Amino acid sequence: MSLSISVAMCTFNGERFLRAQLDSIATQDRLPDELVICDDGSSDGSAEIVREFAQRAAFPTRFVVNDKNLGSTKNFEQAISLCQGAIVALADQDDVWYRHKLGRIEEAFLHSSATVAAFSDAHLIDYDSRLLGSRLWSSFSFDLRKQRRFANGHALNVLLRHPVVTGATMAFRRNLFDLVSPIPSDDIHDRWISFLLAACGQFDLIADPLMQYRRHQGQQAGLPPTVLGARMAHARSRGGGSYLEEIRRVRKIRERLERRRSDFQNAEYALEEINGKICHLEHRARLPRTKIARIPKVLREILNLHYWRYSGGWISIGKDLLIR
Repeated sequence: MSLSISVAMCTFNGERFLRAQLDSIATQDRLPDELVICDDGSSDGSAEIVREFAQRAAFPTRFVVNDKNLGSTKNFEQAISLCQGAIVALADQDDVWYRHKLGRIEEAFLHSSATVAAFSDAHLIDYDSRLLGSRLWSSFSFDLRKQRRFANGHALNVLLRHPVVTGATMAFRRNLFDLVSPIPSDDIHDRWISFLLAACGQFDLIADPLMQYRRHQGQQAGLPPTVLGARMAHARSRGGGSYLEEIRRVRKIRERLERRRSDFQNAEYALEEINGKICHLEHRARLPRTKIARIPKVLREILNLHYWRYSGGWISIGKDLLIR
């Protein structure tokens, strides 16, 4: 038994790494049934690289060049919409897949019909394709405890605290795409898709690295700092306005869930958790300017454990007490 798999890739001035990524897809043990690539108006040689690849690929490769720049989120939405496979695997232009990636993804979906999405860990590489000696999940503190919670049916809780699903490692069932689209153009596609899919049903994680994820300055969204001092400096750089922006983003997810409530298996639970997240963020956004006056308000959120349920625990507490 097998499932048809489409790969959705977006390109934009990616000629430096594009050939290596395309070659890694072409040499998969389990080849994709199709590759859909949408180019967002590259001014380099990306289009020529894709056209040359399409002529020699052992599977259908559909290539679309946008008339105008859509931005990463809307370009991925377009690429996914053009896919015809039962499973859609997302791909960035600058990574490198291991040969067994698509095979392992297919196994995850064949193992259970309840699985709506899956994602994996990855090895980190630098601009020159050298291994950095660390993994993607550990780079944003997706530790074993959180992994167990995610795997045991608490994906929504984990994702409410912070995003842990990177689009380049994710695959999902194509028939659920109408529930997550349209994607707001000012949101990040993988963050939006992963949360809504978690509200649809079982979201599997594959702990083994299935690819090499490139870390470099040109990325649309970089990885968060992991050293305590760097994390505090990062927190210091984000003012109270960051809470308002997060509230706006979470409210949009709530609106989608409310509008399509009957289509999401875990809609009621997700809405309850989202409302709790919004209340917590509103509380943080309204903290007094003076540090002493913040203490009782922060203490209340400590006692009800909301800093651990909806934020970054002690790091967030330290920010609210000492930094803002």
